[in-house]
Amino acid sequence: MRLLVLGGTVFLSRAVAEAAMSRGHHVTTASRGVTGAPPAGVDHVTTDRDAPLPAALTGPAFDVVVDVSRRPSQVRSALAQLRASHWIFVSSISAYADEATRDGGPATLPLHEPLFDDSDDPEAYGPMKIACERLVAEAAPSHTIVRPGLVVGPGDRSGRFSYWVDRLRRAAEGEPVLAPGDPDDPVQVIDVRDLADWIVLLAERRASGVFDAIAAPSPIGAFLRETAAGAGVRPRWHWASHAQLESAGVQPWMGPRSLPLWLPRPDYDGMMTHRAGPAVEAGLVARPIAETARDTLAWLQATPGAVLTGLTADEEADVLATLR
Repeated sequence: MRLLVLGGTVFLSRAVAEAAMSRGHHVTTASRGVTGAPPAGVDHVTTDRDAPLPAALTGPAFDVVVDVSRRPSQVRSALAQLRASHWIFVSSISAYADEATRDGGPATLPLHEPLFDDSDDPEAYGPMKIACERLVAEAAPSHTIVRPGLVVGPGDRSGRFSYWVDRLRRAAEGEPVLAPGDPDDPVQVIDVRDLADWIVLLAERRASGVFDAIAAPSPIGAFLRETAAGAGVRPRWHWASHAQLESAGVQPWMGPRSLPLWLPRPDYDGMMTHRAGPAVEAGLVARPIAETARDTLAWLQATPGAVLTGLTADEEADVLATLR
């Protein structure tokens, strides 16, 4: 299979290129080459997607194109210039307008109205992803739409799951670690390597349809215990309710003074409870979270300056003191 990965140098797009190479496919990657180097063995074409694509991309006919862009202008341009039998567009569960309904999926949840103009407004992310989906559906000979939830693992530049691995590796024996909400609150992630392997499988099968790309939800208490096991520690958890976290000025999800993976309930129950069954039936296999944590720890140790988000050590200590 001749596979073109638009990107191919960081996180998911790089993992897709590596997975395809490991399965014996001929892989071409295309990027500016600014944020990282492509995997060894691929044919890499240096290009800027905001400019006309070079003949090295527009000349050959590819079997499958994998695109992760969030900008409609880039997707529109690629569809007009590239020749491919099948397209896989990596969208996001942010495409859904309903973030509260549990056990939802493509057949049940409403979507944002598409935004066909590029925007740097974070609120435009979901609407732009929907616009990109529509462009692919209208122009590609055949296509697959993949909507991942929270993608985690080695190379993650969002720092959300990495926060927990980093926090746990710093935990002394018996030291309290701040944990969010109720231990039974669901949390749902997908390891980047499992997602990449599945995307390559979908490419091989020329599978069509729309899938939420996510592992089955897990209670956050069990999730954090597995994460701690992967990091090789046994912390003492200090659980704080949503009301307590809000009163202490802790922010949800990510960013300064946040506790990653925490989402206010029930307003965001749906974000962590998408139906995993259809993706599993289509071949998605998710590894244990302890393995993801172990490998993320190794990546953090080998990558000084890796992006982390969330409470600093001093901020967490202040919050714990306030809760006591």
